[in-house]
Amino acid sequence: MSNTGSSWSGRERAKTAAVVMAAWVALLWLLEVVDTVLGHALDDFGVVPRTVSELTDVVPSAFIHFGFAHVAANSVPLLVLGFLAALGGLRRFAAVCALIIVADGLGVWLIAPAHTNTAGASGLIFGLFGFLLCSGFVERRPMGVVVGVLVGAVWGGSILAGIAPGQAGVSWQGHLIGLLAGVAAAFLFRRTPERRDALPV
Repeated sequence: MSNTGSSWSGRERAKTAAVVMAAWVALLWLLEVVDTVLGHALDDFGVVPRTVSELTDVVPSAFIHFGFAHVAANSVPLLVLGFLAALGGLRRFAAVCALIIVADGLGVWLIAPAHTNTAGASGLIFGLFGFLLCSGFVERRPMGVVVGVLVGAVWGGSILAGIAPGQAGVSWQGHLIGLLAGVAAAFLFRRTPERRDALPV
């Protein structure tokens, strides 16, 4: 009975994570459709650095993109990395995402070049990569370590390229801050051994 229950909870957990991430990515596409219809008016929700009024755009900027090619480039990695992170429980996933989005937005506001406008989900993507890369090692979970190694093997090259300075039209600052925030989240939201088998809420 216990094995059947665990298997069922695993399937339910995966189903919930898949639905959440499919809805998240669908929202990004919907927002880009709205942005296009409005003549890209939503682009104003990007973060312009060191302007006090722009602090209100720290969170919305993670959901706005500069064109369909931009949102398309972010969709697959966000869907996959978000799904893997959400398997650990929705409450923790929400906390991890909130930390990454806020830290990334504030970091961009502080250190991005003047007269730039930064938006997009890539900071969150880099953060989720950092979280998944480290959380298994931090919690000493063999399966988490395997996931981290696989994630590193698949996306490690593009992550390193994404944090390299000097790329035109790319916020390497946002990528780097997101990555560091994700690593921090792996430590801040690590699960204790006695709670590792608890079902997510």
